[in-house]
Amino acid sequence: MNRSKPAGLGSRFIDPERCEFLVWAPSARKVELRLLSPKKSLAPMETDGSGYHWIVLPGIRPGTGYLYRLDGKTERPDPASRCQPYGVHGPSTVVDPTFTWHDRNWKGLPLERHVIYELHVGTFSKAGTFAGVIPQLDAIADIGATALCLMPVAQCPGSRNWGYDGVYPFATQDSYGGVTGLKRLIDAAHRRGLAIMLDVVHNHLGPEGNYLRDFGPYFAGKTPWGEAINLDGPGSDEVRRFFIESACRWLDEFHADGLRLDAVHALRDFSARPFVEELTQAAHGIGQAQGRNINIIAESILNDPRVVQPSAAGGWGCDGQWSKDFHHSLHVALTGERAGFYADYSGLSDLARAYKDAFVYVGQYSSWRRRSHGRSAQGLPASRFVVYSQDHDETGNRPRGERLAALVDFEALKLAAGAVALSPYIPLLFMGEEYEEKAPFYYFTSHADRRLAAAVRRGRRQMYDGHGWPDRSSPDPDSPAAFTRSKLDHSLRHKGRHALLRGFYRSLYALRREHPALAPRDRENLDVELNEKFQALAVRRRAGSEESFFILHFGKTTDRLRLELPGGNWTKLLDSAQPQWGGPGSPAADRLAGGPVELDLAPLCVVVYGKSAH
Repeated sequence: MNRSKPAGLGSRFIDPERCEFLVWAPSARKVELRLLSPKKSLAPMETDGSGYHWIVLPGIRPGTGYLYRLDGKTERPDPASRCQPYGVHGPSTVVDPTFTWHDRNWKGLPLERHVIYELHVGTFSKAGTFAGVIPQLDAIADIGATALCLMPVAQCPGSRNWGYDGVYPFATQDSYGGVTGLKRLIDAAHRRGLAIMLDVVHNHLGPEGNYLRDFGPYFAGKTPWGEAINLDGPGSDEVRRFFIESACRWLDEFHADGLRLDAVHALRDFSARPFVEELTQAAHGIGQAQGRNINIIAESILNDPRVVQPSAAGGWGCDGQWSKDFHHSLHVALTGERAGFYADYSGLSDLARAYKDAFVYVGQYSSWRRRSHGRSAQGLPASRFVVYSQDHDETGNRPRGERLAALVDFEALKLAAGAVALSPYIPLLFMGEEYEEKAPFYYFTSHADRRLAAAVRRGRRQMYDGHGWPDRSSPDPDSPAAFTRSKLDHSLRHKGRHALLRGFYRSLYALRREHPALAPRDRENLDVELNEKFQALAVRRRAGSEESFFILHFGKTTDRLRLELPGGNWTKLLDSAQPQWGGPGSPAADRLAGGPVELDLAPLCVVVYGKSAH
């Protein structure tokens, strides 16, 4: 028997002659490995006093079930389990990591080439599995998306869950298809030129099935969603190792191209070298060693440029971060909603600021927070920021789970698509928005713990009350109906105006990709002019001698806008009001000459013009 300490956490099947088990359990004096198949046995594990316990055994086969016995009495699944086929309370299972990949020449994509398509595996297809996503990959790529962002796929309680209740950050959700299912999806995506980004959660764990406290000091206090991870207290070096190793496994073994770090603003970490910075450096190290692009994007409401500033400049080094200000400004401009945090935003004037500055709040007072908020992102490239008109949070955290299509009319949907696609930032689309999906997206769970399910119901009601939604009726998150009613109907994309909207998205993203002045991800060559009288933004973008301008018209009547254009001839490239996109017809001229012009605009439209020096 080889008694050397294994290099990686959890069970690692090397070959039939070697399977390693390593667990950090400083709270236990003695740890034993309890094998459940093919026959039950109990084996003491080695330890060196560091809190780590390990054993290396021959004759272990993939599919072998096991538990750890702590101090001769308490039996628990492996915190670094690769597979939980019997759920979060059941035994762990040894997995063979080998897989025949076909993406040898795939090197990923730089972030500036990302058009992100966010999806939830369980509701994206009828099957609700990784395999169910694969037949839709060509349709996703066809609209111009270049990357998929999967909502969390780590093992969580039950089969109906957003994924943010995960408790096994090394394991792949069994109901989705497990380890092999995810690898097949990623391999298939790479063959179609699509990058894959996985959403990972480090701000809390569980709570159902969360047994880490039995092993060691993994937690420090509470968050609104569960126990906060111990990132800077006693024992935090090994806790950090656990979560960074789990994150890096998705990048290395699964060939994922990047990670979305959920709610980094909720991390409790006052260390001199923040956890996010350490994780990002580890991820970039994998990319450098393997010669491929790996991107780390943080979801943050901090409006803090340090999230994406380089470590050498005192930042965390992430490649990108969410710009929620852009969404909130756009949403208010489209819907007029001012409930909850939307009260902080005036609509179009704030959208103009977000176009130019990425953030709206850069230090001024926020009435929602009742304090000053944010800091300027001046000097940072536009490719550092992700923008969107809807995502899982902004849709699913509404009591009725309304998509934007349920709140505004068809012309406004095209306007919203244009506002995102024509920005200099990285666009994100939420599954189904490109063809006006009718299904809502509810918050859903399937907790076995009835008390927890009741607590979730209460918590959601309190959240809705705090936001001040006028209609707070909502389905029970733990009911099967909340899940099944959220499933997409992909057949819609071939019908009527659903097909027209999808065609408009294709044209928008082709224009973004192909027109030289719309391709650069910078804010220096961008001018924004706000016309509050006619509720319009005129945005001009430049790349060398190439220029374009577009109008986002939020007015609900036909208006005549006066503009001053640079010299030359301008040609209309796209107009959402045209009948080919289901519009009422456009009064906007097909060609314009430089100088002072008067441009007629249909209600709720986006119009794009281009000029070439050649």
